[in-house]
Amino acid sequence: MELTKRQEKIVKIVKNEGPITGSKIAAKLSLIRSTLRPDLAILTMSGILEARPRVGYYYAGKTPTNFIAEAIQKITVGDVKSVPVVVKADATVYDAVVTMFLEDVGTLFVVREGGILDGIISRKDLLKATMGGADIHKMPISVVMTRMPNLITTTPEEPILVAAEKLTGREVDSLPVVRVLLNGDGNEELEVIGRVTKTTITRLFVELGHGK
Repeated sequence: MELTKRQEKIVKIVKNEGPITGSKIAAKLSLIRSTLRPDLAILTMSGILEARPRVGYYYAGKTPTNFIAEAIQKITVGDVKSVPVVVKADATVYDAVVTMFLEDVGTLFVVREGGILDGIISRKDLLKATMGGADIHKMPISVVMTRMPNLITTTPEEPILVAAEKLTGREVDSLPVVRVLLNGDGNEELEVIGRVTKTTITRLFVELGHGK
């Protein structure tokens, strides 16, 4: 969020002389009160200023940077996750190559019955498999996929900032969004219900930049 020159002047006045009424702020800027109404509304909605009836405006201590940071911290994975692209656990490497090409993605989630996460397969995994000279029409993806406990996942409740840190920290392109289930034996299993990618984070960044 970038303040206009007039908004910066308003913040300076309130910071130095607050609490101060809107009429007094307008007088100091040689303007009428109604002219400032949109600026004061933006500054209060952004949390930079606060207003109290019959008292006036005072500086809340927040900056535009704080406002953006707070906005990001409130967003969860569930708010921005997209539909997962999966392949069945009994698929072949060839099947995975075709799926990745048709879906135009860099990562596939390998699932068994019920959408339970079995593994993750990346573009790099498939490239290694195809360069090895093996028959990819017969090679099961279980041979090349990454399995638990080496999988990095996220949940709908997790802050998107934490998921973004996982993506950059582990240098992966995509995270499966999972829901924890208990199977018949009482053991935990992870059901794949979405995905978060670097594109997801980039799109969110652009939308925040445009004030959406």
